[in-house]
Amino acid sequence: MTAATITSKGQVTIPVDVRNHLGLESGDRIEFSFNETTGRYEIYPATRSLASLNGIVKKPLKPVTIEDMNRAIAEQGASAR
Repeated sequence: MTAATITSKGQVTIPVDVRNHLGLESGDRIEFSFNETTGRYEIYPATRSLASLNGIVKKPLKPVTIEDMNRAIAEQGASAR
């Protein structure tokens, strides 16, 4: 079993074998999730490849023109004042 120590600031260095197994690199983010079945926390990489995001946003039914986008931006800007 791999172990780590928590610093006085609550920080932990993730051991190199765990980082390698999760595919983590410097600057990556991680998420903690509580597993109610096991009563333990689980760590997940919070980074995703650009390819994994393909299809997450559906195509609009009607294409949006540049003019439509500019009009929406102008309306948002006017309402923010």
